Amino acid sequence: MVSTEVRAEREARKVIEESRETEWRKPSFGKELFLGRLRLDLIDPLPELDPVAEARGAEFRAKLAAFMSAEVDGQQIERDARIPDEVLTSLGELGAFGMKIDEKYGGLGLTNLDYCRALMLVGSVNPSIGALLSAHQSIGVPQPLKLVGTDEQKQRFLPRLAGGEVSAFLLTEPEVGSYPANMRTSAVPTPEGDYLLNGVKLWATNGTLATLFVVMALVPKSEGHRGGITAFVVEGDAPGVTIERRNAFMGLRGLENSVTRFHDVRVPAANVIGGEGQGLRIALSTLNTGRLSLPAMCVGAGKWCLGVARSWSAERVQMGRPIGAYEAIAKKIAFIAGSTYGMEAMLEVSCRLADDNRNDIRIEAALVKLYASELAWKVADELVQIRGGRGYETADSLAARGERPIPAEQILRDLRINRIFEGSTEIMHLAIAREAVDAHLSVAGDIIDPEAGLGRKARAAGRAGGFYAKWLPTLVAGKGQLPGGYGEFGPLAAHLRYVERASRRLARETFYAMARWQGKLEHKQGFLGRVVDIGAELFAMSAACVKARAERAERPEGVELADLFCRQAALRAEALFRELWDNADAVEVAATKRVLQGRYLSLEEGVVPAPAEGSSTASWSPGPSTESDVRRRPQ
Repeated sequence: MVSTEVRAEREARKVIEESRETEWRKPSFGKELFLGRLRLDLIDPLPELDPVAEARGAEFRAKLAAFMSAEVDGQQIERDARIPDEVLTSLGELGAFGMKIDEKYGGLGLTNLDYCRALMLVGSVNPSIGALLSAHQSIGVPQPLKLVGTDEQKQRFLPRLAGGEVSAFLLTEPEVGSYPANMRTSAVPTPEGDYLLNGVKLWATNGTLATLFVVMALVPKSEGHRGGITAFVVEGDAPGVTIERRNAFMGLRGLENSVTRFHDVRVPAANVIGGEGQGLRIALSTLNTGRLSLPAMCVGAGKWCLGVARSWSAERVQMGRPIGAYEAIAKKIAFIAGSTYGMEAMLEVSCRLADDNRNDIRIEAALVKLYASELAWKVADELVQIRGGRGYETADSLAARGERPIPAEQILRDLRINRIFEGSTEIMHLAIAREAVDAHLSVAGDIIDPEAGLGRKARAAGRAGGFYAKWLPTLVAGKGQLPGGYGEFGPLAAHLRYVERASRRLARETFYAMARWQGKLEHKQGFLGRVVDIGAELFAMSAACVKARAERAERPEGVELADLFCRQAALRAEALFRELWDNADAVEVAATKRVLQGRYLSLEEGVVPAPAEGSSTASWSPGPSTESDVRRRPQ
């Protein structure tokens, strides 16, 4: 008999699986990489940039840079935990709220690459501004309307948003996280033809500022209604909408993030995006390119950290020498420089692929989000270490003592959320792993499916036999074993030869794991996480080599930086390969079971424990709000 817990897990996975984009209509560099095929031709040469679009983007960034440097006080935003009204107004006048909106709807129509460059720029002054603009355009109303909105919806909403109105994306609920099968927010059809929206949404970035929301709600199945999780455009000032509180966080203090309640909010049928039951599919499709904005701010943080580390390590003298001359510090600076180049290369390749629109970038976008969020956090941590006590001290405290106000501790706090935003590292590992083994599951899925009958298993076995008979021999040898392979890349050729060999090795290891664990592989999250991390390192190395080669005329130092990064990345990849099979996963899982059973309570003795009163997860009840509305409308 299947337990209630197992049934609930299967139902949650079914909802997500049905919402996945399962077809591969376009080639994918990332997909091929996990299959052991280094399809360098998909990213090299890089798709060319449109000179007209480039000029338009450069002109906008010049205006944006002038405004940010002259008019925006990043430390004031940190002190006040608020982006001033005049900054929001000016950003609207500059067109920053319409960077990704087409010109015919009043936007700037920037490329993904120029949009990400702009986010780097604003985030370097205060990351809360980058998060505001990113949440508004990358996951808020503009992106889903761009993908599947009707002409009428685009004409009605996009000019407002391009002009400076703010949007937000509302999916998460107090009791529902990454698997929304248990979503409680409902949208019930009425006899008048509209919907009544009821529910509470948590962690709505821009929620206190937004005049338009994308809201995910469950439509009950009924006659004439397909039902399912559905995306709606909802007016932020509609009757029944209450912004019950603004949440506060350890970083991004200027971020306007809300708890939002809907009570009998009437939403016109014309505000349904993409049709009933398409909400999660739309959300996942939105994130395919929307995720690029987050690593853009990670790259910007890396550039900022490198500048601070370089300046400080040259000026600060200890025992008669600049601290940068000591190997212990030099290794940290080299890590910051190499990591920043690698992150930027991954981002640029992904953006160019997105703009070119000839490749499927769902894996690439997910990889760069995962990789950059983890690496940028380590970069900021190393900067704090390089700065020592001054790295731990706030900018205001430094300024009060007459020193340069470098907010190193702030950048560390601000970057921490990126490992959680738009899919935590753990969820990203599982999501990417699902795509990485998609080819295996498409041919062998029924073999390992416990619910599949003997007939389905037999047919799957036949398909799998044919697939593996053709595929496995391709993993034996490749271009990476040829001494002259990738010679056109000059001194970087050896790195690409390593990537090609490592790609085939990774595919073999994945196959061995499928054969060994079969359906239990999905529970081997430590193994899958390492597979994904190796793939991320290989993608980053490929991107760095391609970027360096493309720019070698105007930026010859790029070859040096790519070489530095690839050496660092290859060492990490080799460590991950060793840990695929030589690890403490089983021991750690067993130990955790004993921790949760209370066997090690003695280890918690000797301290005052954390508060145990109250609920660990707040619940909510339907009905009108009993809280004061805290929405904000810039004057």
